[in-house]
Amino acid sequence: MRPGDVLPPLTVPVTRTLIVAGAVASRDYQDVHHDAEAARAKGSPDIFMNILTTNGLVGRYITDCLGPRAVLRKVAIRLGVPNYPDDVLELRGDVLAVDGDTAEVRVVGTNRLGHHVTGTVTVTVPAAPAPAPAPAAASVSAPADVPRVAPGQEVTP
Repeated sequence: MRPGDVLPPLTVPVTRTLIVAGAVASRDYQDVHHDAEAARAKGSPDIFMNILTTNGLVGRYITDCLGPRAVLRKVAIRLGVPNYPDDVLELRGDVLAVDGDTAEVRVVGTNRLGHHVTGTVTVTVPAAPAPAPAPAAASVSAPADVPRVAPGQEVTP
């Protein structure tokens, strides 16, 4: 990983279920995340995704791109336009800096309305452990009082 490297994009369909499940999973019971009538009464055209779900999707994006050894050290995001049901969130990232096995990655998530999320993620990707040496071939020898028999040879008592 080097500064300037571009991560592959991740496309996330924003469903009503994703919005509600993310809010419930993060214990965010604000009605604007699960009740369309309440959201409309408060000036929103529909329910919308909460910041904790967005934060989780940003983390997923980084670990999906950088692999299972990636460890998120810091996630600093800012929300922009809302994610509504039937939107498509596209996350993109590029590496800003690398110091040893730690990188800073800029992340931008967009939908049909514009930038939903912008920010940076600090992530450590430890080097893969060296492969273990192959075990030595075991040598098996018969005790001295056991006759040695070649393949196909008959044994007589």
